[in-house]
Amino acid sequence: MKRAAGNVLRTTAIIVVASVLVTGAAAGGERSAKVTVMRVPGGGIQPQAAVDGKGVLHLVYFKGRPAAGDLFYVRSEDGTRFSDPIRINSRPGSAIAIGNIRGAHLAVGKNGRVHVAWNGSSKAAPTGPHNSTPMLYTRLNDAGTAFERERNVIQSAVGLDGGGSVAADDAGNVYVTWHAPEPGARGEEKRRVWVARSTDDGKTFGRERPAFAEPTGACGCCGMRAFADRQGTVYLLYRSATEEVHRDMYLLMSKAKAAGFKGRKLHAWRTGACPMSSASFSEGSAGVLASWETAGQVYYVRIHPATGRCSAPVAAPGESRERKHPAVAANARGKVLLAWTEGMGWDRGGALAWQVFDRTGKPTTEKGRTDGVPTWSLVAVFVRPDGGFAIVY
Repeated sequence: MKRAAGNVLRTTAIIVVASVLVTGAAAGGERSAKVTVMRVPGGGIQPQAAVDGKGVLHLVYFKGRPAAGDLFYVRSEDGTRFSDPIRINSRPGSAIAIGNIRGAHLAVGKNGRVHVAWNGSSKAAPTGPHNSTPMLYTRLNDAGTAFERERNVIQSAVGLDGGGSVAADDAGNVYVTWHAPEPGARGEEKRRVWVARSTDDGKTFGRERPAFAEPTGACGCCGMRAFADRQGTVYLLYRSATEEVHRDMYLLMSKAKAAGFKGRKLHAWRTGACPMSSASFSEGSAGVLASWETAGQVYYVRIHPATGRCSAPVAAPGESRERKHPAVAANARGKVLLAWTEGMGWDRGGALAWQVFDRTGKPTTEKGRTDGVPTWSLVAVFVRPDGGFAIVY
């Protein structure tokens, strides 16, 4: 992939003008973790960001009609100047943005290869079994100049509603995940999380398998998130739908390449309505971070990679009933940035807000809020090469 990096970066043309929006100085006299806020390149929405082992930022986003648009990929070595965009989906209009949580997910795997998965739109091809909605997957080619033609990975677990996800590790394992009912069953309480695994860096995928034996159900129109850490442990976050009212957040972990997951309930939430929520993961110096929404508030935890133990959930300060779509990242000094949206709703944009926490989980005075998150969008966060944070919206 060395040649790939050179080919892409020679086309660098997009310059993103960022503004620093931070209030106050860091608590306890610590150095400030400067927070930079920027729009998605080209006016796109639904950004997803990942930083590889060499510090290169990879970003995917959506443009076009919300019901049938396109996905694009850019990269950056400094977090401000981006390469020319490469379209990800080979079939025009095969991606969807409606609902905020059905769009592309991004993972960076072996040798820095980029992997992308998303729910197909009504224009997508190939479709799933019996002309069902496909869970589409593609990867950057060996030259780093284009994405391969997308493929559907669903063989039997049809019934996509909320969004799927993708994870990849340095050993060449790639995992595409989604939730759907057991074949032949119907209803949210019959939904399960499914995992299709590739052991050859995304060239081929095996048949999907259920991730968790416990009958929790899955919230139909909520998103989920997959992640693989530096040791190859696989993590899944999803919202249950037990008895259609227990919409709790569950964390699944597997140290056996997704051959078996252990699960735990992270946070309880009793509601009869689908909240259309999303979740996020990232990895920092102190372990893996996970964030989610419960009852209009956003939270994060640290997960110890060896034991799987989680810290107590840390909530964003203050009260709000409209906090959604959290994203989390930690820098080398142990500071954590939690960002989220406020006031978002069906076919309605809103604002973004953020808070920086110290290594113990206490909020610092570094925080901010700005309007302008577009309809159907959300936010992504990453750590800049200088150790500061960036938010893309």
